[in-house]
Amino acid sequence: MTEFQQLDPMVLIGLAGLVGLLIGSFLNVVIHRLPRMMQAAWEAEAAELRGESVAESGPYNLLRPRSSCPHCGTPIAAHHNVPVVSWVMLRGRCAHCATPIPVRYPLVEVMGGLLSMAAVAQFGPTLAGVGALGLGLVLLALTFIDLDTQLLPDDLTLPLLWAGLLLNLWGTFVPLHEAVIGAMGGYLALWLVYWLFRLATGKEGMGYGDFKLLAALGAWLGWQALPAIILLSALVGAAVGIGLIVFRRHNRDTPIPFGPYLAGAGLLALYFGEPIQALIPRL
Repeated sequence: MTEFQQLDPMVLIGLAGLVGLLIGSFLNVVIHRLPRMMQAAWEAEAAELRGESVAESGPYNLLRPRSSCPHCGTPIAAHHNVPVVSWVMLRGRCAHCATPIPVRYPLVEVMGGLLSMAAVAQFGPTLAGVGALGLGLVLLALTFIDLDTQLLPDDLTLPLLWAGLLLNLWGTFVPLHEAVIGAMGGYLALWLVYWLFRLATGKEGMGYGDFKLLAALGAWLGWQALPAIILLSALVGAAVGIGLIVFRRHNRDTPIPFGPYLAGAGLLALYFGEPIQALIPRL
């Protein structure tokens, strides 16, 4: 860590961007495969409870099998898997069957690079910088998984919560007692909203994954950041929801994932927490 601290800040930020691009490429795998792994596990458990035998198949996890084109099934060569560059060189198409590759793949990679650069620029080559980098990248993965499936997997939210508490053992972002209260308060705040909404309407307004995500953000940023996170996510979520209903004829009964707004608000609180908290009493 000392050697990194002696490097020029711009070099450090550039290196962080490259690392973020590489991790962003892996996040695309996580975003695509983790929900399918969860679905397979649920189906296997249900079959076991029914007393049915589960057909064995080849390994399917975050590492195996190799990434392949979802259209033709051709494995992606290593030189076609360079973040952003490969997509540009291939003009956004599969090298084998020329099926269009969604622009979201390089977008996730670029966002991973930008989040990594922001972490190092704000906190430097420190424990807080490494933590902010990890937090941003996990929130990025959770955002796209929630947009795709309306799920916030425990495999990501719970380790994120424990990582926040672990880092704050040394007061990396906030004192430990504020982190513990933040984790408890984050979960209970949305849990109460959930039950009040359910009692009033008979419907579920959000999922338990949202409770766990806000608890994780409370563990990282402390209880004092919770009002800003809840307010920002609610305002942006309401604005987007109204916009979808008015301009895109979005059905009022169609659920809108709340996780991306919590993740975005959490990142804003991480980087601009003090001015945002100072502004809230004036709103």
